[in-house]
Amino acid sequence: MKQIYGIDLSKEKFDVNFLSSNNKAKSIIVKNNLNGIVTFLEKLSKDDMLCVEHTGVYGDLLLFLSNCLNIPISISSGYEIKHSLGLLKGKSDKIDAQRIREYGERFYDKLKTFKYPDEEMKELKELYNMRSQLVKERKMLITHQKGKSHMAYNSIKANEISQGVVRSLDKAIEDLEIEILAIVMSKNELKTNYNLVKSIKGIGQVTACDLIVKTGNFKEIDTARKAASYAGVCPFPNSNGKMVKKSRVSNMADKELKSLLYLCSVVAVSFNPEYKLYHLRKKQEGKPYFLIMNNVANKLLRTVYSIINSGKEYTFGYITIDLY
Repeated sequence: MKQIYGIDLSKEKFDVNFLSSNNKAKSIIVKNNLNGIVTFLEKLSKDDMLCVEHTGVYGDLLLFLSNCLNIPISISSGYEIKHSLGLLKGKSDKIDAQRIREYGERFYDKLKTFKYPDEEMKELKELYNMRSQLVKERKMLITHQKGKSHMAYNSIKANEISQGVVRSLDKAIEDLEIEILAIVMSKNELKTNYNLVKSIKGIGQVTACDLIVKTGNFKEIDTARKAASYAGVCPFPNSNGKMVKKSRVSNMADKELKSLLYLCSVVAVSFNPEYKLYHLRKKQEGKPYFLIMNNVANKLLRTVYSIINSGKEYTFGYITIDLY
């Protein structure tokens, strides 16, 4: 097995835990800056493996430099690490680094080497994250304005400022969407997949771009089954012994993507003959409305990956045999 380095990341530094030549755990501290990371990575072999916990932006420089120097690095969620090692006591950065190393050694066969995204994809993700943040802020302001309509007294000045901020957010969101589309259209691989997804009646620009960003242009999440699980439209069995409950979707899903897929499903069952028949068949079977829409969203994802794999645009009006 390769030498595993468990790394616990923080803003100023990160703790590294590994096994020394005499097979004893050893810890070091590395500064989380360019010089500190490069000095650390240059001492490693390409046969070594870095195992880090996902902590957002704190590990971005380490991920980038590891890829530049061809040092394998794997990212795992804190939830997965915590629940894979059994009952644990105590917590510190040094202990966390050791636990990450132990996780990497125990589940070495499941570790996936992280590939830093190219410039266009990195730019897309940053712009899309900014758009998501602005959309949430706009929604909060609009909801607050609606609530104030039931109050006996309202400040005219506060209302004017609030409306001005909403207009500014609308303009900023529009500018971001224009820039996102420009980047997608500037690269053939992104442009091709975007046009393929957009050919499906019911999926618009925002959802097509969201799918490209969240799935890594359909490479990181490379199957419809994985995408359905990620988006929370794939139910999982829920039973124990003789007690069998109805299947449930995971609470760890990407709720933003799930909401977009729901809106796409509403459009699809209204204007797309294939999905209209599918919705009708499920309704005749006595399925609840939101379960049907969840199934439609799942079917949309299967259609998306089918046309991505085939490279052929969706044929509007086509109805599969099993829908008759």
